Amino acid sequence: MSSQSGPRPCIAAEHRQFDFWIGTWDVALAETGRMVGRNRIEAVHGGCALQESWKGVSGLVGTSLSYYEPSDGLWHQLWRDSSGLTLQLAGGFAGGRIRMFAVTREAAGLPVYNRITWTPLPGRELRHLWETSRDWGESWAQDYDLIYRPA
Repeated sequence: MSSQSGPRPCIAAEHRQFDFWIGTWDVALAETGRMVGRNRIEAVHGGCALQESWKGVSGLVGTSLSYYEPSDGLWHQLWRDSSGLTLQLAGGFAGGRIRMFAVTREAAGLPVYNRITWTPLPGRELRHLWETSRDWGESWAQDYDLIYRPA
């Protein structure tokens, strides 16, 4: 009798680069410490992706799917939330952190460049920094600076 094992396509080290985000987190504003929500990130599909489930104190809920794509060597994330916001991000791992980018549009149709960085911190915390640029990336404004702590 032979044992059959299925394919294991997501075993390369690159697929584990974002594992520091896995967990259930209490999320607060970095500047004030005010709680803004809870986020649960879990490995899904045999470790081939990370699924995010966000619940904000404001009532906003959202989810994302993040994965490493070997064909382009990038991390990708698709985010959708209850406000109707969709982000299609792509980026990479360097210096121990993940940074991804997306382009959205303002109501007037002008492009907004989004830069989101996840950085592990000492004590099993992490920083989630979201910045935007409206001048083709010449300057960046901070939208959200969040600290994640284990729930």
